[in-house]
Amino acid sequence: MAHRADAKSMLDDRGYEGELIRGQNPALLMEKAVRDRITESYYWKEQCFGLNAATLCDRAVEVAFIGGTYGQQKPTPFLCLAFKLLQLTPEREIILEYLHDEDFKYLRALAAFYVRLTFDPPDIYKVLEPLLSDYRKLKRRNNNGFFLTTMDQFIDDLLTKDRVCATSLWKMPTRQQLEDLELLDERVSPLGEEINEIDADDSMNGNGARNGDDEDNGDKDDVEALS
Repeated sequence: MAHRADAKSMLDDRGYEGELIRGQNPALLMEKAVRDRITESYYWKEQCFGLNAATLCDRAVEVAFIGGTYGQQKPTPFLCLAFKLLQLTPEREIILEYLHDEDFKYLRALAAFYVRLTFDPPDIYKVLEPLLSDYRKLKRRNNNGFFLTTMDQFIDDLLTKDRVCATSLWKMPTRQQLEDLELLDERVSPLGEEINEIDADDSMNGNGARNGDDEDNGDKDDVEALS
């Protein structure tokens, strides 16, 4: 009961003096129904109580899958830790350190989820888009069981969908809108150079084929002239 009371006190705006995210207590960024399921769960009470930014990292590296809720709307450890991060609101440098840790992919996924919930739109694109080149497999759990996805797909979901991991994401401007407002530079695809090389090869092969056709036609003309 004490754990639940402590969680509830974090959700009470009266006397809240912590950092605000988009004008409100960060812990309120998740819907009430989801918050209630989290604070009532065994994992929250036993594994999340008393965590700070350092000990949460230790707990996050033990996570074995991403997801929101499963079964009878039971919250995953991933979702519980995301909610704990919202309560803690670590410094930006700590979140980026989580994000850039290549050894623990679920820690990276957790940090990416937090970034989507709390960062400003231009920073969300700047921070998350480089992860679209991370193709490692992730295990994901929902009401139908486990299935495989990839980090880049998860990042794409965060950038394009309105709901991920049983959480409604606030609607942010599109990349094109931010580019039009000059808040973002045009994105350069990491595959850009490779695509240009393929186009150049195709162009050379096309010219070669046309030149070959011209030579064949010339030989044919010469034969007809000789006859």
